[in-house]
Amino acid sequence: MQTSPDRHEYPAHWEADVVLRDGGTARIRPITVDDADRLVSFYEQVSDESKYYRFFAPYPRLSAKDVHRFTHHDFVDRVGLAATVGGEFIATVRYDRIGADGTPASAPADEAEVAFLVQDAHQGRGVASALLEHIGAVARERGIRRFAAEVLPANTKMIKVFTDAGYTQKRSFEDGVVRLEFDLEPTDRSLAVQYAREHRAEARSVQRLLAPGSVAVIGAGRTPGGVGRSVLGNIRDAGFTGRLYAVNKALPEGQKELDGVPARRSVRDIDGPVDLAVVAVPAEQVTEVVTECGEHGVQGLVVVSAGYAESGHEGRERQRALVRHARTYGMRIIGPNAFGIINTSPEVRLNASLAPEVPRPGRIGLFAQSGAIGIALLSRLHRRGGGVTGVTGVSTFVSSGNRADVSGNDVLQYWYEDPDTDVVLMYLESIGNPRKFTRLARRTAAAKPLVVVQGARHGAAPQGHAVRATRLPHATVSALLRQAGVIRVDTITELVDAGLLLARQPLPPGPRVAILGNSESLGLLTYDACLAEGLRPHPPQDLTTAASAADFHAALSRALADDRCDAVVVTAIPAVGEGSVGDGALAEALRSASAATPGKPVLVVHVELGGLAEALSAAASTAPQTTSDNPSQNAPSPTPAAEQLPATEAPEGAHLIPAYPASERAVRALGQAVAYAQWRRDAADPGKVPEYEDIDEKGAAALIDGLLARGQGLTLGTDETCDLLGHYGVQVHRALPAPTPDAAAEAARTLGYPVALKATAPHLRHRADLGGVRLDLADEDQLRRSYAELTELFGAPEELRPVVQRMAPRGVDVVVRAVIDPAAGAVLSFGLAGAASQLLGDTAHRLIPVTDREATSLVRSIRTAPLLFGWRGSAPADTRALEELLLRVSRLVDDHPEVVAVTLEPVVVASHGLSVLGASVRLAPPPARDDLGPRTLPAY
Repeated sequence: MQTSPDRHEYPAHWEADVVLRDGGTARIRPITVDDADRLVSFYEQVSDESKYYRFFAPYPRLSAKDVHRFTHHDFVDRVGLAATVGGEFIATVRYDRIGADGTPASAPADEAEVAFLVQDAHQGRGVASALLEHIGAVARERGIRRFAAEVLPANTKMIKVFTDAGYTQKRSFEDGVVRLEFDLEPTDRSLAVQYAREHRAEARSVQRLLAPGSVAVIGAGRTPGGVGRSVLGNIRDAGFTGRLYAVNKALPEGQKELDGVPARRSVRDIDGPVDLAVVAVPAEQVTEVVTECGEHGVQGLVVVSAGYAESGHEGRERQRALVRHARTYGMRIIGPNAFGIINTSPEVRLNASLAPEVPRPGRIGLFAQSGAIGIALLSRLHRRGGGVTGVTGVSTFVSSGNRADVSGNDVLQYWYEDPDTDVVLMYLESIGNPRKFTRLARRTAAAKPLVVVQGARHGAAPQGHAVRATRLPHATVSALLRQAGVIRVDTITELVDAGLLLARQPLPPGPRVAILGNSESLGLLTYDACLAEGLRPHPPQDLTTAASAADFHAALSRALADDRCDAVVVTAIPAVGEGSVGDGALAEALRSASAATPGKPVLVVHVELGGLAEALSAAASTAPQTTSDNPSQNAPSPTPAAEQLPATEAPEGAHLIPAYPASERAVRALGQAVAYAQWRRDAADPGKVPEYEDIDEKGAAALIDGLLARGQGLTLGTDETCDLLGHYGVQVHRALPAPTPDAAAEAARTLGYPVALKATAPHLRHRADLGGVRLDLADEDQLRRSYAELTELFGAPEELRPVVQRMAPRGVDVVVRAVIDPAAGAVLSFGLAGAASQLLGDTAHRLIPVTDREATSLVRSIRTAPLLFGWRGSAPADTRALEELLLRVSRLVDDHPEVVAVTLEPVVVASHGLSVLGASVRLAPPPARDDLGPRTLPAY
């Protein structure tokens, strides 16, 4: 076959794996001259009706000319993409650039005609929608801005693909054909459609893994012990409701069972479908197993086998090959080196893990990248849950191991709408796509609490995790997660503490805490802990050690009924002596008082000498439970003064009171719940990105284009920086160079006294504490004396690079920065200037674009914020002007991703207005944003 006169090399970066609507995967890639046979075979499997819809006429087979035309592309004006499964085509899409008259273009134009063909067996899986996203991205890359498509009126499925895409479109009807035209520029609606499809597909792909109808354990050894045999026994013992098979190629001929489970030598020998395969064979045998599973139609794999990226370079390459191979057959993978998965739903009862016992069913979703941490979390939840089945237990558990394919992002997509999960707990050692994780976390946290502890905070991620590096410090990433509503904790103990409170109790309406109990000392410790967490505790109420169960009941009832109270912490020590209150009686008294006045959380701090924690769980097991299937009907209303939270604020079984062995742990969990509840209230009205009439976006774009034409990246000079910032209403005080004393005097006369003399050498810049700055110079004599002092102390003027600047009004010095991180996205940072703030790490961060409400919270979130609000009698700074500056910088970076770094230092915020005394801007071609491109799985 003749070689195509391609105008471009094969565009390998257009290749991508995608998750389809039903949770399976497909590979999208450009069609080449080597695909002729695949194209013919694909076309033969398409129905006559689909062929008619594609070509508007009976078209039973492709001619040699057709095959040549559909496989020879220049990758510019003619592009074809195919979706493949198992290496074979299941759908194709093609565009041809057209001229203004609708004929094929002889010169480049910005419009193209597009057409699809999907194999009938794969229609309804969302293949066409995925192809449209990818061909649209390809077209934009090649300078095409608009697609046109002609569709027969009866082809309603394809019309729906176009109309549901979310692009701006026009429709016309002529000669019995519907003509659709739509712009390819992403819109808010098209991105929303893309994210919704991504959510449905990824959630479905995880649901297929967690709720299979049939499971095969491949590598179940013939003798007891070993990983495969253990997993097989765990699935059987948990009472899995589906079909279970053992697979071992070394089974003796004629053996049909293993531990009472049907056994086969190969997955191919199993009659009927297999939804999930647990792979526990040596790493060198996994490839053969994956092939057998793919050919048998297995939907997903849990690979517990080790010997992959965690073992070094050779293992990393083996891991890449594993993912590529599995995706070829449309399968998703948990692992390799995974601990396994658990689903406690009565309809599933799956323990496909190495956990020897299934956790109690409950409402907590648990994700752990580490198997060891997963075991610890399951054990702690089991211990802390007492004997109760309900909200204290686990709904589903996923331990992802090396997370080569299925990640925390995928599982978040599933838990977001999972009706069996009220609280999500995650142990993460790496975040593969921080930008996407933050987006998904914000959406999840708006519906249900999401608690995260991150390991490997001060070092590299585990060797098995292949993730993009972020240049942002861990503290910055944590701040961005908190902005997204994530409850960040530091230890797995805090993870469990917070999870149990959020799963068992309603969210607190506010920070006011009542403290009552039978130990004065324990009450005072709790009071101090509340103050340390930023809560507002009432003075502790000491019921004395002689308090009865009735005394506790009465005191708790009064506290819960008090409109000035938002939460109650009960402290209890075991009483001794005749007539002392028993654990069971006290637990029932607390439970009944809490149940009678719902809407506020109750926590218990107990000394671990008695059985109060177990008694509280036992009391809950006998309490009346809610019966409504609608969570919103089960949720108690908050106090009248509190804003209405979403219906998930009070989980089912909220009378189950969590118990903590130390005041600090209980109050830390309560403080996290209070902050999260406030975030939920704020998230209902996130604010807006304001418009400013004086912003000149087009002028800034023209300036940036002209500057970037000089090179790939550059730090702007002073005049260019002032010019660019000026387009966004940010005025920088002029600083005139002063290479000599006479030049300094001339600059001062130009600017007007009083002036400041500053050394701009990197080691002295903005360092008044080192003596590199002289302020309030009222006349030329003072200026010349200061100039002489600087040069005598620090060296020649050419080393110091001194400048003269007009004095700004006195105020508080702050620093504003914005940077684009390739993994996390654009980040705005703010803090006070000076070494003290730097040493304390007292800097706040927000993702760009920043809303007006976020700008307000950003200014107030640093520990040194009181200095801006009249601390110790000083004049309050103009925080409104500061917030506007933050919003303008946010707009600049959001509108122009070529602005990869901005620093304003110092900014002096006076009582009225502010002065930007120093500024630097760096430009570069913007990093690729995978969240704006078509849906795709991470490449391997």
